[in-house]
Amino acid sequence: MFNSPITRRIFAVAAAATFAFGLTACSPEGSSEPAPAAASGGDLTLAIAGGNLENGHMDPHSSQLDVSAYVTRNVFDSLVALDVTGEIKPWLAKSWTVSEDGLTYVFELRDDVTFTDGEKFNAAAAVKNFEHITAEETASAQSRDMIGGDLFKGAKATGEYELTLTLEAPFAPLLNNLSTAFVGFYSPKVLSTATQDQLKAGGPEVTVGTGPFKLTAYSPKQELDFAPNKDYVWGPEVSTAEGAPVQAGAPKLDSLKIRIVPEESARVGALQSGDAQIAIDLTPTGTAQLSGAHVNVAPSPGMPYSMYLNWSHGVFKDIKVRQAFQQGFDLDAAVGAAYSGDYQRPWSILSPSTPKSYDSSLENAWPFDADKANALLDEAGWTERDAEGYRTKDGERLSAEWLSWLPFPDEKQALVNFMIDDLKKIGFELKHQAIEGPEYQARYADSDGNMILDFDATDWSFASLDADILRQHLHTQGYQNASTISDPALDALLEQAQAATDANVREGLYKQVQQWNVKNVGIIPLTLSQFTTASLPSVKGLAYDSYGWPLLAGVTVEK
Repeated sequence: MFNSPITRRIFAVAAAATFAFGLTACSPEGSSEPAPAAASGGDLTLAIAGGNLENGHMDPHSSQLDVSAYVTRNVFDSLVALDVTGEIKPWLAKSWTVSEDGLTYVFELRDDVTFTDGEKFNAAAAVKNFEHITAEETASAQSRDMIGGDLFKGAKATGEYELTLTLEAPFAPLLNNLSTAFVGFYSPKVLSTATQDQLKAGGPEVTVGTGPFKLTAYSPKQELDFAPNKDYVWGPEVSTAEGAPVQAGAPKLDSLKIRIVPEESARVGALQSGDAQIAIDLTPTGTAQLSGAHVNVAPSPGMPYSMYLNWSHGVFKDIKVRQAFQQGFDLDAAVGAAYSGDYQRPWSILSPSTPKSYDSSLENAWPFDADKANALLDEAGWTERDAEGYRTKDGERLSAEWLSWLPFPDEKQALVNFMIDDLKKIGFELKHQAIEGPEYQARYADSDGNMILDFDATDWSFASLDADILRQHLHTQGYQNASTISDPALDALLEQAQAATDANVREGLYKQVQQWNVKNVGIIPLTLSQFTTASLPSVKGLAYDSYGWPLLAGVTVEK
């Protein structure tokens, strides 16, 4: 189901998703008693880019950034876990049943779980979290959508340790989605006392869960400090991406520090100097500078790094222009040159590593074809040229503005530059600008979260273990529909797929959606996304989840 990771030595509303979410694993045979000094697990520092974490993204119930999920995964547990084999495993829920009509899910919960503030985890605590996800003040897009959105009728405590979730209609991705940190559990005491702004800002007083670590200090834009939860014995028993089983147990580390280091060169430098033992969010350029480190490169399931064409703004309103744009640049050559062969170009809006959904028949379906692109632009009426060689119609230049947010890696900029050069040859002007997150957000949405989309195109990747992510990006009501697509037939396909309980039926429907996109060009996939982690040889027991994100509970650091 999943592509194997490669190992070798050596904001807006968008996520560089490039994603989402995954499961926590715990170290084997943990002890609830403090270990003697001789058996110390050591102190671990992890360097991350940080994304837009400090701008109100510490609440995974309201944020949809991958960084929100993989940082808070250390604190928040979930009802179930997703094994890399695709099997749903018990976690805070010991077992569950689903009614024949797919509308009722009953979970039998563990009775030995406590939050790090001493509160008990039970059905009432779980209900409070589902109420928070669906509350208007939470303004959740992703988490609410992941439990069914408008299909979610509610959660009830039908016993002290029995939780019942009900739906208006079947929602096939529910169990998969319940394994993510976006549907993780806060202490009920926190949800009763903290404001939504406090939850979004995060901190030791509010970022409180049942997980293997507890947050002890948070300095926005700088670092997060965690202490091990020595009482933690309820982690899931799962297989990691390496195939080895990981058993429930208390974390071994003495301390965990996550440093926010936006510049990749600085993350690489921290690893080289020993100031950090693990660094993530790395590119081939960064890892090439490392010697002796272990590098894990994992293909990201979900949506590749892609360009989203805004159908309601400028020249991309015209399907012929979109089709010409899609085939008007040599993506194979651009990706090969920009990434020196370390990345691949995709053919679909789903990664091949997305379980039971990828349409391999689309490979080579839309190759570079300048002659076809020119013919399409002629048909669309862009037949004149200005002094700089760009096509014009009615005195207007054929031009599109592509807006990205900073930081924007050199490799991506090189890819963009190749595209700009190729498109100029067919008379299409592509202007690209990368700006700071707050400025980007102001052009993406208003203060109430309503999309403005004051640009012709934007870009991101989105990690997901379920192809239902396409509904969020392509459905008329999709919260991530930056292409502003509204097609009743497409909506129907996406709705049928989310309700289908037969995996083969869902796969067939998602293949139709992928084929629709190649024909209509709402999204242009540019590179297959991957998640790269580098660690020093002193780091032992590091494992990875289905997203390729590092699992830290079983790690030790040798002196």
